[in-house]
Amino acid sequence: MFRTFRPLLPSIPRRAIPASYRRFSKMAATEDLQREIQAQTAIFNDLRLKDSNPGALDEAKKKLGDLKRALGVATAASGSGAKDGKKKERLLLKTAKGTRDFGPGEMYCREYVERVVKDCFTSFGGSCLDTPVFERKDVLTGKYGEDSKLIFDLMDQGGEQLALRYDHTVPLARYLAMLGGTNTHSKIWQVGKVYRRDNPVMSKGRMREFSQADFDISGVWDPMVPDAEIVSLMCTILTKLEVGDFTVKLNNRKILDGMFEVCGVSPEKIRTISSAVDKLDKSPWSEVKHEMTEEKGLDEATADKIGEYVKLKGGPELLDRLTTDTTLMSNVSAKDGIVEMGMLFKYLRAYKVIDKVSFDLSLARGLDYYTGLIFEAVVAASAPPGFSANANATPAPEVGKKSKRKKAESADDDEEIDESQVGVGSIAAGGRYDKLVGMFHAAAAGEGKKAASVPCVGVSMGLDRIFALLWPTWAEKGMRSKETMVYVMAAGDGLLEERIALVQELRAAGIKTDFLAKVKPKLPAQFAAGERDEVPFAVILGADELQAGLVTVKEQRWAIVDGKKAKVESADKGVQVRRDELVDWIKRSASFQSWSSGKLIA
Repeated sequence: MFRTFRPLLPSIPRRAIPASYRRFSKMAATEDLQREIQAQTAIFNDLRLKDSNPGALDEAKKKLGDLKRALGVATAASGSGAKDGKKKERLLLKTAKGTRDFGPGEMYCREYVERVVKDCFTSFGGSCLDTPVFERKDVLTGKYGEDSKLIFDLMDQGGEQLALRYDHTVPLARYLAMLGGTNTHSKIWQVGKVYRRDNPVMSKGRMREFSQADFDISGVWDPMVPDAEIVSLMCTILTKLEVGDFTVKLNNRKILDGMFEVCGVSPEKIRTISSAVDKLDKSPWSEVKHEMTEEKGLDEATADKIGEYVKLKGGPELLDRLTTDTTLMSNVSAKDGIVEMGMLFKYLRAYKVIDKVSFDLSLARGLDYYTGLIFEAVVAASAPPGFSANANATPAPEVGKKSKRKKAESADDDEEIDESQVGVGSIAAGGRYDKLVGMFHAAAAGEGKKAASVPCVGVSMGLDRIFALLWPTWAEKGMRSKETMVYVMAAGDGLLEERIALVQELRAAGIKTDFLAKVKPKLPAQFAAGERDEVPFAVILGADELQAGLVTVKEQRWAIVDGKKAKVESADKGVQVRRDELVDWIKRSASFQSWSSGKLIA
């Protein structure tokens, strides 16, 4: 019977063999390998102790390694962390596409940027608002034009269709609408993460999860006064952050819409043609024209008329030129926009930022909710290589090195972008949106009911793009990664309790202080710890000095040498200061008083 049955064994399907038997077989194989490893280890140690020839020793070592690797494979296949014989997949330790971690040094730079931005927001009279990171999907849809496809949808959550917020503007409008139009005059700011399912360019601060800082003025004010206030705020922030030379490109949706109308664009195509024009900062006119005519069905003659207008850019003198254009001035929308821009330029002169702005008719801003002034701030790194971000420069070249894209392998994948051929983009942008709050009111009120309208104008600062500009030169500018001002040390016996007591006293006095959490640390180790954080004051305790009521303070400095930050070596052993006068001594020092936002160099 056995001989008849044996040849059939290989043909028995694997699933017909009980799982418990398969696990037992694998466990037995694992135990055999463990015994072999023990025996081989003994052989290897014996050869090593006897000073055997190198060849035999290497052979024994190789065999031992092979056995250990085989044990690892057998252990993984034996059911440890596996189910039903399936091998457990290794965890891929990486962040999701379009997101990244920021280390302590980077976060200090980012926090510095946020501090400057928030300080300017409050200086301009703003109050803080916080809205949920996700919204009902119907709140977000229909507000972003062609960019609506970039909204991150969430799966059905307890009966609600949700999505991650795309910006701060729409949630603010929803918030104002929920107040019922009672908030007639306000300045509101928000800082937080927003999400877009775009192709990321990480090195340029263009990500799927990124931080924006918004400042918005709502309510009925005199024309263009809040608009000028917003542009002035943006210029103030960028100047304080030292992003380098920047230009604020200005246009008006009323002028843009009127221009499209006089050129012959039908009303239903204005928004989609506007979206195409908005790409002129990164694509040549020939490509934009091809999109308008071949992809969006615009007549070629109409496209050529548009091309004559969108190539116009300059300062207030461009406004004078447009006022003499009888065709454009015959359009009510365009005329209103030109009048508004005239008022804006007058107020920007009073704010003393007129030299920072440029009137650029190619600026369109693709979002659907803008109704009047639109603007964006650009720097040299904003445009792709071969293009100029300067709003006063000549139009983008017709030829040049295009951005390389790796085609997606499947429908679920995104194209990969050659980051070397992509610019940072605008670092701040915004505009007027007078109808968005009213749109929410109307949708909530129902048909036939009058909806309150709350005009708004605002700016959004791209914190990640600003960080991408500042971080490469952060250390070169002498910036630190911590705010610690004092490092308390001890010579000799450790004096742990005395160090802790002094640390607490300094912290209570508002002086950021640290120490090495060891009982008896060596003095060089303490100095090394303080120097890693570039702490300017080393306070050294000694048993004899403490009995005399004294401490030793050594001031440390750093300087930029050959483009790198280095500690300034000094033979100075420090000065003795009375223990009870230490707080006042530190606060009176020039280093403490001049230190600001992490900048501390010799």
